[in-house]
Amino acid sequence: MARRSPRRAFALLSALALAVTTAGCAEQVNTGGDSEAGGEIALIKEGALTTCTHLPYPPFQFSKDGETVGFDVDLVDLVAEDLGVEQQIEDTSFEGIESGQSFETGQCDLAAAAITITDVRDKVMDFSDGYFDANQVLLVKKDSGIAGMDDLKGKTLGVQLGTTGEKYGEENKEKFGYTTRQFEDLALLQTAVKTGQVQGGINDNFVMYEFAKDNPDTEVAEEFETGEQYGIAVRSGNGALVAKINEVLAKAKSDGTYDQIYEKWFGTKPESK
Repeated sequence: MARRSPRRAFALLSALALAVTTAGCAEQVNTGGDSEAGGEIALIKEGALTTCTHLPYPPFQFSKDGETVGFDVDLVDLVAEDLGVEQQIEDTSFEGIESGQSFETGQCDLAAAAITITDVRDKVMDFSDGYFDANQVLLVKKDSGIAGMDDLKGKTLGVQLGTTGEKYGEENKEKFGYTTRQFEDLALLQTAVKTGQVQGGINDNFVMYEFAKDNPDTEVAEEFETGEQYGIAVRSGNGALVAKINEVLAKAKSDGTYDQIYEKWFGTKPESK
């Protein structure tokens, strides 16, 4: 998680003050049940459930034919439909999402961006129940001779800012003897591996396998059992919206809708547990 400078702290305080003065304009939507907020959810825009995400991150969220689509998008559409509103997506920096800034400034109602639930992030936002399991993997150029982290000594590992992959990479660089290079988004990181700007890149397993499938000159060299779970994030204390998201996710898993969405984007049904 990025350190906050005094200047950034002041900017956040100013944004919080603005959010407080405009809170009365938020639309109240009935949740259809009892929750921590008296059965009502306050949305920042009338008739819309505003989602913060960070593009591209296929197949979870990415642009296609001028529209943002993906696995996470379809899941949040279920929440919006239940609330009787439309999902509106805001593309913003992942660092802003995972630090909680996107909620502090009132930019969105929720964030869905393949966000791993961590103790650090849980201090600045609230999460839904986990909806997707993930690990970290190492992407390299095919026939590079790199079979894992042990082969990165003296080389450069690409990481994406604000991600659990960056955290894993930084924690292990002394052990394996590589240096790290930061990238703002996943596409820049993957391109850097493909073009040889870095000798490896670390990120979540499904997005890297998807990239390697479409770019056969790259491959996943190693997968690390990090035991992560993605959650949909909301502003801290927004218990009503968390309750609604959990309710919708549970229903989707019980009636088969989740499996249908999963198969649509991953080509197979999720493994049974």
